Amino acid sequence: QVQLVESGGGLVQPGGSLRLSCAASGSIFSINFMAWYRQAPGKQRELVALITNEGSTNYADFVKGRFTISRGNARNSVYLQMNSLKPEDTAVYYCKLVNPSGSSYWGQGTQVTVSS
Repeated sequence: QVQLVESGGGLVQPGGSLRLSCAASGSIFSINFMAWYRQAPGKQRELVALITNEGSTNYADFVKGRFTISRGNARNSVYLQMNSLKPEDTAVYYCKLVNPSGSSYWGQGTQVTVSS
């Protein structure tokens, strides 16, 4: 079993920054990619950014230039640096891990609220 724990969410003013962290533990033998998703009230969950085992990254258009995804040295952790936050970035942010066999695991989510 694999467990993912997110942290770092909170309340921030527009234009501010937050750094989300996600730590994976358990039966992790290899990782295909890790990713951040978000879900705002009344909306579907959407991909924010992902990073492959090789270090390649991909971003949703609405965060390009503002958010940066990165991995920890142990490669079982992933971070999301969020700058220039906007009210529309308000959502619950989820961490996801996908292994080479296609199995996926989700964290419990962390709330990000951007408001003055």
